[in-house]
Amino acid sequence: MQQETRDTPYIAVEGVIGVGKTTLVRLLHPRFGGEQLLEAFDENPFLSSFYADRARYAFQTQIFFLLSRYRQQQRVPRLRRYGPVLADYFFAKDRLFARLNLEGDELTMYERLYDALAEKITPPDLVIYLRASTETLMARIAMRDRPYERQMDRAYIEALRQAYERLFADYDETPLLVIESDDVDFVRSQEDLESIEQRIRAALAGVRQPRLLPPPPAMEPAITWELAPHAEESAESTANWHVIGDYLALAEAVGELGGALARQRPLDEGGSIPPALRSAVQQAAHALRRLGRRLGIPTEER
Repeated sequence: MQQETRDTPYIAVEGVIGVGKTTLVRLLHPRFGGEQLLEAFDENPFLSSFYADRARYAFQTQIFFLLSRYRQQQRVPRLRRYGPVLADYFFAKDRLFARLNLEGDELTMYERLYDALAEKITPPDLVIYLRASTETLMARIAMRDRPYERQMDRAYIEALRQAYERLFADYDETPLLVIESDDVDFVRSQEDLESIEQRIRAALAGVRQPRLLPPPPAMEPAITWELAPHAEESAESTANWHVIGDYLALAEAVGELGGALARQRPLDEGGSIPPALRSAVQQAAHALRRLGRRLGIPTEER
């Protein structure tokens, strides 16, 4: 088996919704090579409902994102064998959103799950914080015109901006590069993009330098969620954690099904179901049956 190399950096770009994280990663990718790790936000089946009614759909939305991000993050060590990894988020941002949107028992359950997963996450070698004013963020959100963001609440964006400011005010878990982006146009200005690239390379200097290697193999199959309770917990509590694990696996499978439906028509030109959609339906059905067996509830019509 090929050994993991530690010569290639893992770089995460962070910032408030609309600041340009994904765009910057895509523009930097040809300059650094390696792999991109982009959030699959469009696969979250609860996201549009969340923006319409945050209180009602916050928990479902947050749990889906937590699992999706965790699953992606498991690929980082393998991807780094083949070159630099450029991500448009870092795992700790999930807790930032959760603490803004959840409360009470939902937040308590989320925190326990987050702590269990965070222990297995590879930290970035460099975090880039794209900083921007609320005015700039609202203008960029309006410019990209995503349907579910058209009624974006300015107060919510301001609260997010303040949460990011608090997060990075005393952040010392990894090296941090702050880029003031209000007056930077890395999309239209090659000079601005080159300046950001040089600042990143300077921040990485003395740590590790990017290098190019062959592309990685195909993505590994989906994981099965079996959550391990604390040692002192009762058998009943253990059973409850397994039920939650099965629910989370079902939520992830339903999200992947939603993503498959969003990417292609349910029927192709010949009237048959595309293989990727068929597979997504089968995985969701399997996850539902597993949860039903755990609870002793039949999931098939009689």
